[in-house]
Amino acid sequence: MMTIAQPSTLIQKFFPTSSIPRDIFLVLSGSLLIALLAQVSIPLQPVPVTGQTLGVFLVALVLGARLGGLAVAAYILEAWAGLPVLAEFSGGAAKVFGATGGYIFGFLIAAVVVGFLADKGWTKSPLLVALAMLIGTTLIYIPGLIWLQHIVPALSSLSSLLSAGLTPFLLGDTIKAVLAAVLLPSAWALTGKR
Repeated sequence: MMTIAQPSTLIQKFFPTSSIPRDIFLVLSGSLLIALLAQVSIPLQPVPVTGQTLGVFLVALVLGARLGGLAVAAYILEAWAGLPVLAEFSGGAAKVFGATGGYIFGFLIAAVVVGFLADKGWTKSPLLVALAMLIGTTLIYIPGLIWLQHIVPALSSLSSLLSAGLTPFLLGDTIKAVLAAVLLPSAWALTGKR
């Protein structure tokens, strides 16, 4: 008897048949969502608080590792090419490789890992979504903080580095994790299949 595999990501649920046009549309739509959420910004220095990470995680959780990773890669390429997709409608190589560069490249690592967890069905449980967000956030902070210390030598002490590149973002990251932990399982519940 043949069994039909249950979809593990929301995109598989709503668009089960993959095609090149569908995938291109999803990748570009994902990069657009990240760009839109990047404009939700509190301009701190040297790293602003933005909705970018929420966009990265939502894209990865909905699209999975392959398409989510491609959407984030497209977003980074768009920024590098000078499109105004980063916070405060900025872009360009100088921005991508500036103080926030480590975080930006951390987005790609996080999207692939969080997308992989989504592919394994982690979006159906609030606790697993929150755990995926914690893992992803850690994967953004590690290269982000290393790069920030390299680019801004004044942040040579651990306390100054954490004060500039981690502490201001913890409350926002917690809110984003809670939001995603509510949204994703709720979306599954609305589909009628968990």
